[in-house]
Amino acid sequence: MKVVLASNNAGKLKEMQSILKVLDVTLAPQREFGVEDADETGSTFVENAIIKARHACVQTGLPAISDDSGLQVPALAGAPGVHSSRYSGGDAQANVEKLLENLKACKGAKRCASFYCVIVYFAHENDPTPLICQGRWDGMILEAPVGDGGFGYDPIFYVPECELGAAQLAPTEKNKISHRGKALQQLLSQLPECLKR
Repeated sequence: MKVVLASNNAGKLKEMQSILKVLDVTLAPQREFGVEDADETGSTFVENAIIKARHACVQTGLPAISDDSGLQVPALAGAPGVHSSRYSGGDAQANVEKLLENLKACKGAKRCASFYCVIVYFAHENDPTPLICQGRWDGMILEAPVGDGGFGYDPIFYVPECELGAAQLAPTEKNKISHRGKALQQLLSQLPECLKR
């Protein structure tokens, strides 16, 4: 069965393909169908994931999977939130620098943060009951980057249960405990039933 990934992100495609291969699902990026990114106008991760999945279904006529994720810092009223990838208006390094600057006066528990991931599956553009999977990963924001793995905010996200930064974790370890890993495991367990629709 062919399903469209409502993203052109090569990393997300590879990660999801490796998980979904056991279900005999062929996941293809939306660029294969000439689909441009949807405008993410939602105020929540759920809204944006739904917007992206529905857009891919409308454009291709195929089922679609989308992902929306980001970092929430309570001390910053939930920022960067749904704007995580464009927080600074620059690249990932600029986003990290802006977050560290905005948290400069915060110490201890005030540096707590959570990564969130929402993955949505739409069987068709008018699907009234899309599958919505969510994952959360709690940690703290470090005062300086550590490690050379991962991407995005990983170099400044401290994982208490591992006593390491996210960028110091082996990919297999990170995939077991991360927000995206948790959401993908939900998807893997619930998608077979949805594929019957």
